Amino acid sequence: MSPASAGLAKKLGYTDVRVYLEGEPVWLEAFLPTYSSEEFILHGNVVLVDMRPRNQVIEGRIQGAYSVPFATLENALGDLARNAPIVLYGEDEYQEEEAIFILRAEGFRNVSLVRGGYQGWLKNDGAIESGPIFATEITWVRQLGRGEVSVADFRRAASGEDTSAIIIDARTREEVAELGTFRHTINMPLDEIPSRMDELPRDKTLYVHCATGARADMAYSELVNNGFDVKFLLLDIQDAECDCEIIRPEEQVI
Repeated sequence: MSPASAGLAKKLGYTDVRVYLEGEPVWLEAFLPTYSSEEFILHGNVVLVDMRPRNQVIEGRIQGAYSVPFATLENALGDLARNAPIVLYGEDEYQEEEAIFILRAEGFRNVSLVRGGYQGWLKNDGAIESGPIFATEITWVRQLGRGEVSVADFRRAASGEDTSAIIIDARTREEVAELGTFRHTINMPLDEIPSRMDELPRDKTLYVHCATGARADMAYSELVNNGFDVKFLLLDIQDAECDCEIIRPEEQVI
């Protein structure tokens, strides 16, 4: 997607355009930090964690934050949902980056920071609260966004139990050949969808997936705009929650 975006920027007149080909996956594997927007922190379905000492958290914290002091973070990992978007902030950058390393090393994929920490949040006039912390147990429930399909419905389509739906795999042929695919699936890479829509049935629901959900979301928008009944799977298909049977492409029968 990065080269395509760079090409669009060139067409719009930008002259100094570069592409980071390895993308976010390699960035995350290197344990480098990512940051969440204020909108996502306040209104997203996230677990917001304040790692400062508890007395500081009582004096003031970002609205909706749980208190998990950094010293107890490793012991608290069992209380965090592994597929939840987790947003952290602490006393300083070193502590925050150490926390990023701890969580990603333990298999947490969706971990980010508050840019500038608590002081940065205050400088941007972000919403805060103070006083006793009543929510001590960390809770998180997956909420489906617009256009998303539940894992349960996706699984029924992949198994063949739901014959009214077909799965569209928006990954490249190379990815499918290397990693396999689900049953009852049509491989249609994202960049081929506009020219191959006539191959898709209009009397069935389409469930689009890719590797993590980003390309599936883009394919969903394209298909919705062309009148298809479609939803997309926003989930890393390597996640244990996505436990559908994987087959080799040559075993596929639609």
